[in-house]
Parts: sequence; C-alpha cells; structure tokens
Amino acid sequence: MIKESSELVLQSSKVDETLKSIAQKVFTSQRILPSEGVYLFEHASLSYLGVLANFVREQKNKNFVYFNRNFHIEPTNICVYTCSFCAYSRLIKQREEGWELSIDQMMELIKKYDGKEVTEVHITGGVIPKQDLNFYTSLFRAIKSHRPDLHIKALTPVECHYIFKKAKVSYEEGLRLLKESGLDSMPGGGAEIFDKDIRDKIAGGKCSAEEWLKVHELWHSMGMYSNATMLYGHIETFSHRIDHLERLRQLQDKTKGFNAFIPLKFRNGNNEMSDVPEVSVIEDLRNYAISRIYLDNFDHIKSYWAMIGRSTAQLSLNFGVDDMDGTIDDTTKIYSMAGAEEQNPKLTTQELVDLISQVKRTPVERDTLYHIIKEYSDN
Repeated sequence: MIKESSELVLQSSKVDETLKSIAQKVFTSQRILPSEGVYLFEHASLSYLGVLANFVREQKNKNFVYFNRNFHIEPTNICVYTCSFCAYSRLIKQREEGWELSIDQMMELIKKYDGKEVTEVHITGGVIPKQDLNFYTSLFRAIKSHRPDLHIKALTPVECHYIFKKAKVSYEEGLRLLKESGLDSMPGGGAEIFDKDIRDKIAGGKCSAEEWLKVHELWHSMGMYSNATMLYGHIETFSHRIDHLERLRQLQDKTKGFNAFIPLKFRNGNNEMSDVPEVSVIEDLRNYAISRIYLDNFDHIKSYWAMIGRSTAQLSLNFGVDDMDGTIDDTTKIYSMAGAEEQNPKLTTQELVDLISQVKRTPVERDTLYHIIKEYSDN
C-alpha cells in the first residue's frame, strides 16, 4: 500500500516537478532542504503531504501508536513572565487569581496515585522566585523517596534558566543537581518559535532560543532525554516554522537526545492575542505532516489530544503522528484555560486504546522513554 501510494505521487500529472523531487527524496530517505520545507507549506496539498508523512512514520514506527499512563502537576500559574499568547499564567500581583502549591501539597497529589499503574508525572507551570532550585530538588527527592519507579518529567528550559540564574549556578551545575535529585527527563515546552523577532513579540523576557537549545544540549550530554515543541498558528510565517524545525534537526544530529516532537497549536481564548484567528484543522494536519517529513532524525511525532481534541488527534495518525501522549486524568489546565477542545482532559487506558484502534492503528503502551509495556494487537 505504501509503495503504491508513493508511485502514484511520483507519476501524478497534477504534482509539479519540485514536489516530485521532494517526494523522491523522502521515499529514498534523503534529507530535504529548508527551502523545500517551505515549498511544501506553500504548494503541497493535504493528501500529498499525508502520503509522504505516512510513509516516513510507517518506516520508523510501523503501524504502532504509542501512549502512556501519566498525570500532570502544575506547581503554580503565577509567573514573572507575561507571554501574550498565554491564558494560563497570572502575574505575581494577581496571586488571588492563581495557585502556588507547596511540596506537601504536591506530595498529596502524588499519593493519590498510589497503587495505580501510572508511569510518569509531568511537572511544569509558572515561574516564581519562591519555587527555586532548592524547592525543586527537594520535591524530586521527596517523590523518588515515596515512589522510586515514577518517572519525573519536569521543568522546561524557561523554568531552568530562571531558577539557575536565581541560584547563581551555571546551566551545567543546575542540571547536575536536578539529575542527582531524581529528574528523569525534560518536557519540550517554552520553545514557542525560535525566530527572535517573533519570540520577542509573543514571549518577551523568556530565555532566548539559543538558551533553550543550550539547556537541552547540556541535558543530552549527560545521557538524558527530552522532548521538543513548537507553538504554531499565530503570527509566524511558514519560513519561521521551518527555521524552528531546522534548529531542532541540527541539535538532534549532534546529540540524538530528543524523544519526540510535539507541535502545539496556538489557542486564542482569554489571552492578549485573542484577535489572532486560530488555524484550521487542515492546517493542523499539514503542520503535523511537514514536521514528520522534515524531522527525519526524530523517531516520534506526538499529537497532544488534550489541546486539539480527540477527533483531530485521530486524524493526525494518518499524517505522520505516532504518539497520542497519555491518559492525563484531568490534571492540566494550561490549554483548557485557553479554549482547547478538551476542557476536562481525561482518558482511561481503554478509551485511548479504542481511539487508536478505531483508525486501524495498533495501540502500544509505552513508558516515557518509549520502552514498550504492552502491545494491544487484538483490539
């Protein structure tokens, strides 16, 4: 089926020579150029992109679609930064509208999952002085002391940059301390868009693109893994998206430390960019597909169902995506507060298995580092 689809693409009279040349590269595992990535955004149809992206995802991951059993803890939504796209955070002077969890309160949340088959806790949120380096190293030690097997995925480079600067330690020293206290991997948040002009407009004050990449590079050099993201569908151009993907691809060539790439759709609810219209589902699928085609050295592309909704996430499985994130258990507010499709994001393991099986893919439960726990081949 894949071979037949690829031959149809190459022989089609409706596809121009540039697109055919790109397709030939994809089908022979050659890397496409940044200019060719932009060309795909500007000229390729959704169906064309689907064929190419599905070819890549099945070469890498067969018919598998991965998920895990996870939950989130958001230590605070108070933040020193004022990103214009964010509906989640509150300024320090708006504390009455937010929350600040103590270590004891977070441990109470952890203990609610005692005896449950969760494998990962995802910890990220706002940035405040109180929740400093000592706060997080103490938290991670407490979690590992209580439940050593629980994988801690926590702290974006934005959070690391702030807490390391406040602690007056280097990135290297700060990351070493976090690793020694029990941090297992890092999420991909805070990347937004790497282009400086766009980044300054939507996320001014955060760590720079270069600093974001440096934190991940150093983490990878310690033998550790992380994810990467891109916030798309706001004021960026197609060229900005490809520039972002190119910088990730270059770092992955160097470190091989990224597990997955997650495109994050801009949501315009309750933020300073509410006048910017959201992109269509078709554009979502095109962006997933081109990300899969371009990031030839990333093993996994993830669609975050809690943000784009279950139906779009299902569709994305035919456009390069091979990962559906996890059960989440209604433990995150970051996207629901911005108007995401899922206002109470929670799926049971069986519901995730059913969603994947409905589109004729094979559900595979994984741990955070993509070790297979169970393949649901009979569904």
